[in-house]
Amino acid sequence: MTATNEASLTIAAIGDLHVTDQSEHKYRDMFAEISQKADVLALCGDLTNFGKTREAEILAEDLHACTIPTVAVLGNHDHECGQPEEVARILHGAGVTVLDEQAVEIQGVGFAGVKGFVGGFGRGELGAFGESAIKGFVEESINEARKLENALRSLRTDRVVAVLHYAPIQETVVGEPPEIFPFLGSSRLADAIDRFDNVRFAVHGHAHRGAFEGKTPRGVPVYNCAQFVVSQKFDRPYALIQV
Repeated sequence: MTATNEASLTIAAIGDLHVTDQSEHKYRDMFAEISQKADVLALCGDLTNFGKTREAEILAEDLHACTIPTVAVLGNHDHECGQPEEVARILHGAGVTVLDEQAVEIQGVGFAGVKGFVGGFGRGELGAFGESAIKGFVEESINEARKLENALRSLRTDRVVAVLHYAPIQETVVGEPPEIFPFLGSSRLADAIDRFDNVRFAVHGHAHRGAFEGKTPRGVPVYNCAQFVVSQKFDRPYALIQV
């Protein structure tokens, strides 16, 4: 879909902050800078290093320097301590909309997101066959894609941004060891994105040594915004993308 009278928005996207309990004020200045350059901040998961309460609190303290709307998804590291709901609650207290079961509209642009999961890409995608453990593994991947699809369907805006942690395509994980590609994302996420004409682009993290950009099979741009990838391409650890 295209609209002729759209006001352009600048999205700042960054993933894999990996805040530790020694990271106090590490990102405060960056969030203040982003507030001057962008209209919306998208955090692409692995916001903490182990999902500890104190790590989330330190990040929340720094996020008070951010004066623009912020959306986020959690990553696998944010689940490590078994309390992702607490991490999300603390971030919500800092004004962050944590996407998962919900979508949100900001200044005419819709945002939908999920953590995503592993499973592989294309012909290498793992199928639900064999042992029950394999079937459960694949079901988790399917459930994350289904949540993304449902969130995207709930939006009625002409412009939508998908926010993920795991990659939806193989192209943006190239640079990582090929042996771990199946653990970096799933094509099922791209399948969900490609069902909707109004998704303008997707952002993700997780693949620290991946490539910055690629496209879904239907041609939707995908950007790997892990700070380690973005820092090598630009002179800053966050990407600025127009929508």
